[in-house]
Amino acid sequence: MPLAHEHAPDPEIALRMEPLRLALQGTADRMQAGMMRAAVSSIAREGGDCAAALFLPDGRLLAQARSLPLLLGSLIPAVAGVLARFPLAAMSEGDAYLLNDPWSGGTHLPDLALVHPIFLDGQVIALAAANLHHQDVGGMAAGSIPPDANEVYQEGLRIPPVRWRSADGMQPDIDAILVANSRMPDNLRGDLEAQWIALTQGARELRQIVRHIGPRFKEACDALLAQTERMTRAALAAAPDGAWSWRDQLDGSDTDTAPLTIAVTLRKQGDALVIDFEGSAPQVRGPLNASPAAMLSAALFFMRTLAPDAPNNAGCLAPLTLKLPPGSLVNPNLPAAVNARTATVKLACNAILGAWSQSASGTSVAPHAGVATVLALSGTRMDGQRWMFTEIIASGAGASVNASGRAGVSTDVGNARNTPLEVIETEAPLRVECYEIRRGSGGDGMQRGGDGVRRAYRLLEGEGWIAYRGERHVGRARGAQGGDAGANSVARVLRVGGAIELLPARARIAWSAGDVLIIETAGGGGWGSLAPAESAGPLVRSCP
Repeated sequence: MPLAHEHAPDPEIALRMEPLRLALQGTADRMQAGMMRAAVSSIAREGGDCAAALFLPDGRLLAQARSLPLLLGSLIPAVAGVLARFPLAAMSEGDAYLLNDPWSGGTHLPDLALVHPIFLDGQVIALAAANLHHQDVGGMAAGSIPPDANEVYQEGLRIPPVRWRSADGMQPDIDAILVANSRMPDNLRGDLEAQWIALTQGARELRQIVRHIGPRFKEACDALLAQTERMTRAALAAAPDGAWSWRDQLDGSDTDTAPLTIAVTLRKQGDALVIDFEGSAPQVRGPLNASPAAMLSAALFFMRTLAPDAPNNAGCLAPLTLKLPPGSLVNPNLPAAVNARTATVKLACNAILGAWSQSASGTSVAPHAGVATVLALSGTRMDGQRWMFTEIIASGAGASVNASGRAGVSTDVGNARNTPLEVIETEAPLRVECYEIRRGSGGDGMQRGGDGVRRAYRLLEGEGWIAYRGERHVGRARGAQGGDAGANSVARVLRVGGAIELLPARARIAWSAGDVLIIETAGGGGWGSLAPAESAGPLVRSCP
């Protein structure tokens, strides 16, 4: 029986599809690479905390870079937010639109999205989009990720879709507002320019592609999206029908101390899938709330895993219905704080994978640690110069029936890169005294869970602030099929006088020259039980 929406393109279009797919993917990847090369802030230049993609004029995702799923998925609502406020007929050549508002297609405020219409012969033929985590966009804490925020107004400058640039150049009024609200205005301007470079590169290459493909470019693009839909629906159709649920818990915070439930149910019927987060905790006063744009990243990542060889576009979303209860942790109402949404999205993605692993078609796998520690360090040098540094620290992957989990790796929607120690010590008055795999932090089992990471930073001069956003300080990544849970995360500050200050999962504290911050991220769950005599036991050791 043929699948829904299944039809073959005509021969002329079919000949163009594979060259077009490769050209579009190459353009998206080069946009990403160009943005990283041009970025000023190390979190984008070294860590890769940015994303680039191409869209059709109606807002459908046409191609995306193979980079950071956490940001790639959120570009879809960002483009929709721009189109809702600036219809195509109102756009002009040279325009670029800016936003970060979580209720207009954004995620959290440091992630500024730019959208650029691509014109050819006076018509919009596509849209180029880029998202980048900026060093600082204001708010109550340097780095704009205050773990003690209770509402979005404390987190920084909130920007609905606005025209940032025209053919005459950057809009000076918008630029003035942006730099007046940033502690690092040169970084902000430089990183926005890096995004603009990526967009103009994408526009230049796409116009060449259209000229090469010819007048049937739109038809060929539609055929690529249809191909991805067919391949995704085929993968779903081959799986048994059913419903599978999974629950996990986020650590609480100073404002919401109780653990917070992430609940998901997958309902698969034929070639369609519902992902339903009903039962998740209500929205909270702290910053763990995740906007729908952020949650779409988790869903898009999962849908792409069903048919990984399909063209990298929005066709994979056609079989999906995503349900996010209003007023909940995964769909909060204004003015919810949202800057720590990474932990929520990662555990939500973990939950989707956990639920799917219960189906006959899913690979039996233990949960990942689900931790991407976001660390914003700032301070003042002895000469009065301000410094700021943001880093993302990975954790451990869950083991599976086939293999042990990988250590110190970004999993699921994470794909951020390691920041070299030389960069850290160049940009900030810090000495990294310990950087290693946290041996034994993965859960024991027939297949051992992946280990987390350990880092220790000593502040060398002046005073400063630590904004720490972690996860799994209380909860643990549970094992599967009798495997043990991974170890908890631990963070602490060793004061010069010898005192030790333990940090909760989310904290903002002051530190002084000589103090040492130690971060140990959680391990992934183990798979399969071992006899007591076979167990390796806990091997976790700590930095001095």
